[in-house]
Amino acid sequence: MNIRGSICALVTPFGADGALDLDSFARLLDYQIGGGTQALVVAGSTGEAHMLEHDEFERLLAFALRHVAGRVPVIAGTGEAGTAKTVALTRRAAELGADAALVVTPYYVRPTQEGLRRHFTDVADHGGLPLILYNVPGRTGCDMLPETVAALRDHPRILGIKEARGDADRIRAMAELVRPDFVYLSGDDGTAREAMLAGAAGTISVVANLVPGVFRELCDAATAGQADAARRIDARLSPLVEALNGAPNPIAVKAGLPMLGLGTAVPRLPLVELADGAVRDEIHRALARLVPLAVAA
Repeated sequence: MNIRGSICALVTPFGADGALDLDSFARLLDYQIGGGTQALVVAGSTGEAHMLEHDEFERLLAFALRHVAGRVPVIAGTGEAGTAKTVALTRRAAELGADAALVVTPYYVRPTQEGLRRHFTDVADHGGLPLILYNVPGRTGCDMLPETVAALRDHPRILGIKEARGDADRIRAMAELVRPDFVYLSGDDGTAREAMLAGAAGTISVVANLVPGVFRELCDAATAGQADAARRIDARLSPLVEALNGAPNPIAVKAGLPMLGLGTAVPRLPLVELADGAVRDEIHRALARLVPLAVAA
């Protein structure tokens, strides 16, 4: 399976009443594929996975698989705090037809490195899908170290890792683990260029929700080693990436959806809609430099 390049961590659109908005989700899927996105993550952290009811997860994933119809791989976010729950959700994603699972390190419970090794081995053994490991210590309180990743990469069902730590040491350590059957994917838009130039095969991106075409350009240039071109594209993207850092993910990126005619800005509690007008204006200005806006702010 060719999981590389520009991969979007999709938001989950909700209507004003808080229900799933599958019409907007369809537009978002088409916008992504039309913009050159090479794979899609459904119900990851950007997709507010932990605010979805079980039946909503199934409806969202099944809808995405039907609508995408094999045009790009669809990756299901199936990570839970417990191993048995993660296995069960991964098996359900497999039954629905997902191509792979993105499995975050167990959050809140703070497992040891040996616990992480055994957790991911169990999910890979019994979940029924190829796995992409996901390390995002800022959200989970748990940092999976490179030596643990090295111990897991020999498993035939583990395809690679999404590493959201963007410091130079971690980028270098992850790049050293790359081999033909194990990919390193950046999980941090702000350092994606550096990671891909160092050897990451692509990026699972938040900002790609709003600007899939420009983000694909960045991934193409950086993964081809075209440092100057990648630097120029990254400079164009940076104001939007910085604007999205003005509120917790996905609050800020969802604020951009109405500007593109892709749904409401509504998240689910305990997240609340972006209230800072200055940040919203900054997002609007940055978007306006990159894409035609369907709706005025």
